[in-house]
Amino acid sequence: MPEPREPVPEPQRTARTALQALRTHIGWVCCAGGALLCALGWYGVSGERYTARQIPYLASATAPGAALIIGGTVLLAARRRDLPASPEQQRDQEQMQRQLAVLYQLLTDAVETAETPSPGEDAARAGADSSAALLLAVPGGRTYHRTGCLLVQGRQDPERLLDGAASERGLRPCPLCDPPEV
Repeated sequence: MPEPREPVPEPQRTARTALQALRTHIGWVCCAGGALLCALGWYGVSGERYTARQIPYLASATAPGAALIIGGTVLLAARRRDLPASPEQQRDQEQMQRQLAVLYQLLTDAVETAETPSPGEDAARAGADSSAALLLAVPGGRTYHRTGCLLVQGRQDPERLLDGAASERGLRPCPLCDPPEV
């Protein structure tokens, strides 16, 4: 019986691991080189009295040094993303997913209840439609209104219009409450 062989690592996995290790080393080298350039730039700037003579040090050492530090930090931060999550991080992510699902459910339920009228509202709307025949007009006004219109609410002088009275008086429908045409 032939002996079992050890699994040969896939070239792709080996290359990925090598690139991750290389990325980490390059990140540290960039951070160290950037810190060195920033220190040299600071040293050069501190030795010059006039601003015009300080600008070359800033442009040639300090700005590229800061860019290298930022680039190195990005490379090092990308390394953390490639690492597998610890059990504690996985538990936290699962808990966050559950909380987001609950929040989403609460929000969608709230929207559905806001869009769906309650039985009492349905009755009130039906009553409002049946009372569409009950129209009001203000003496001397040019429009007629529904009973719940804001323009006639709280007024003592609106008069009730009978069928056809609005057209006889030449009244137009109120643009706010939009009563039915008569």
